[in-house]
Amino acid sequence: MQFIDLKTQQDRIREKIELNINNVLDHGKYIMGPEIKELESTLAKYCGVKHAIGVASGTDALLIPLMAYDIGPGDAVFTTPFTFIATAEVIQLLGGTPVFADIDPETFNIDIEKLEEAIIKTKQEGKLTPKGILPVDLFGQAADYDKINKIAKKYDLFVIEDAAQSFGATYNGKRACSLTDVASTSFFPAKPLGAYGDGGMIFTNDDDLYQKILSIRVHGSGSDKYNNIRVGLNGRLDTIQAAVLLAKFEIFDEEIKLRQMVAKRYNEELKDIVKVPVVESHNISAWAQYAMLHPDRDKIIEKLKEAGIPVAIYYPIPLHLQEAFTSLGLNKGDFPISEKCASEIFSIPFHPYLTRDDQDKVIDAIKSSV
Repeated sequence: MQFIDLKTQQDRIREKIELNINNVLDHGKYIMGPEIKELESTLAKYCGVKHAIGVASGTDALLIPLMAYDIGPGDAVFTTPFTFIATAEVIQLLGGTPVFADIDPETFNIDIEKLEEAIIKTKQEGKLTPKGILPVDLFGQAADYDKINKIAKKYDLFVIEDAAQSFGATYNGKRACSLTDVASTSFFPAKPLGAYGDGGMIFTNDDDLYQKILSIRVHGSGSDKYNNIRVGLNGRLDTIQAAVLLAKFEIFDEEIKLRQMVAKRYNEELKDIVKVPVVESHNISAWAQYAMLHPDRDKIIEKLKEAGIPVAIYYPIPLHLQEAFTSLGLNKGDFPISEKCASEIFSIPFHPYLTRDDQDKVIDAIKSSV
């Protein structure tokens, strides 16, 4: 059994993928070929925003907007400690300071009250200048952006939606990547919409921000590539990856529906054994992972492994306890909800093509562990 099954998906659309890749080979525009514009236009329309910009990775999709906002030393950007390192890493790469706020124990997304407390505390201390908020749509569910955007407006902060795991999700009927000033997603192969390599995309309705992002994506270029008006980076999405994504997108909505079905069955069968994921009533999750909690997860994981079932833990060490962020001076106990979740969380095989028989194997192994 595979944790994520990309082969079954590929078998469905192999002919279309090969056709799209062969088209790239035929026209030979491997960098910024026509498939890039086509993908950008297609996904912007899907999300309901004016602009989409393809970039080299999900990390670049976070880094470039922060560069566009001129984040640097002395600037505070508020985010969650319970996520992959890329979210906070990009802030620190630019010399800014990630300021963490603990998470909601139900959704694993940033706790709104704790977020405002962190902003107020930072302003009162006066050592850093609050500039922005970088929430994460963890495991595929959008954070509470109505409240986040309200807080941002109150304190004059920008908001970047880290939608690396939530492309295809909705919040109050609006699609992920359309919920804030600017949004970023990832096309890492394991994501709900994944390429066959690294890739990402940035979304915005802001025309000025769009122009800055376009410039930063290609070495800070101006009127041409030898007229550089700012420091940028090489952040372009490869044409072949765009060709693959265009083929995959044709079945994406169906796959999101299949993910709901698998999640629903897991929820029904496992709710009395583990703490199953909670999706708010106004949300539809993209279900990037199926993550649950149990105080004795090791016993369950052992049973799953005995049955030949792969398991993953997202995320075993909250960011404030990672060696990379020791300079922040944070300690164990600073974010207790994140720490508790990290000690109890685990994820089981989950993808649109998980058969009922494989679901039964996973469910039976978990039930036999208690």
